[in-house]
Amino acid sequence: MKAVHFGAGNIGRGFVGLLLHEAGYEVVFADVADALISQLASASSYDVHEVGENPAVKTVDRFRALNSSTQEAAVVEEISTADLVTTAVGPHILKFVAPVIARGLAAREPSLPPLQIMACENAINATHLLQVEVRAAWDDSAADLDSVAVFANTAVDRIVPNQEPGQGLDVTVETFHEWVIDRTPFGDHVPDIPGATFVDDLGPYIERKLFTVNTGHASAAYFGYAAGLEKISEAMADPSVAAKVRAVLEETKELLVAKHGFVEAEQEAYVQKILSRFTNPYLPDTVVRVGRAPLRKLGRHERFVGPAAELAERGVTPVALLEAMSAALRFDDGSDDEAVELANMLSELDAAAAVERITELPPSHPLFPAIQKLIEDRKAEA
Repeated sequence: MKAVHFGAGNIGRGFVGLLLHEAGYEVVFADVADALISQLASASSYDVHEVGENPAVKTVDRFRALNSSTQEAAVVEEISTADLVTTAVGPHILKFVAPVIARGLAAREPSLPPLQIMACENAINATHLLQVEVRAAWDDSAADLDSVAVFANTAVDRIVPNQEPGQGLDVTVETFHEWVIDRTPFGDHVPDIPGATFVDDLGPYIERKLFTVNTGHASAAYFGYAAGLEKISEAMADPSVAAKVRAVLEETKELLVAKHGFVEAEQEAYVQKILSRFTNPYLPDTVVRVGRAPLRKLGRHERFVGPAAELAERGVTPVALLEAMSAALRFDDGSDDEAVELANMLSELDAAAAVERITELPPSHPLFPAIQKLIEDRKAEA
């Protein structure tokens, strides 16, 4: 079995690539980072260091590596005979890998089974986004796209922090991981990936992960940054920060239980598990890394505005989520392009216009006035 995986970074090597390797796939990594690809191409293996409860070191071998920019034809050829294609490149990069995937699909022999495609990104329905882009690049004169490819949405969860200098290809990750995959597109041909969980209704799992893990992680980053702390584990060791993060997840728990019917005790256990992961002292994760890209994180269907808006629509006024948004508006790390762009928006736009630009909420939305007040307060500090 062969899998082509776009994205040879820490998540690609330390999560998706590892699980595919353990499932018996020969993994072909594709990336545009030339130095990384050269290093992978010349290596016979690398180690994944799982830290936390029950730590372990796992070795990945039987892989190859190609530069998807300078060796695009070779990547297309690999896709044409692959069983599986996955990505871990970031949602905004999917549109760039889609044409390569489309070319690989067009080159497949008609006798081959449909290529199974999954985008493993921190975004809701990322595979659907990729499917739209592949269809846009598809040659209508070729075979029907739906006859040569199967697209399945996924929800992925593993904390992979910035790595210590000198690790080379080795990756340090937490011991916990979750890869939940929508079973329904595969019919009777569900891929055999022991490290993944297949479900018939992915939506609740995607939102549970996004509104618990991602919301909580970003909250810890922004509250920790405001407190002058460096690491996520240090932020969670601060009683004030920890209490604020806990309050945020109380609000998202209320929404998830009401909306998806999760048993409250089970969701509470999930919250406690997530909080314990954030306190892992073996993960050198920084508030700056986790807090980067605040504009995206303040988007309409993202980790803060998404659940806060739904609570407001249900007649519940979110308090802790709004406090987390307020902290995000004050994330002013000058090395982060989005933080700089956010600061410029807050400086140049009036508060109402800034709410619409940042959150895409209409003025008629019940959450709009509360966010407008946050921005007015932030602008008053400048």
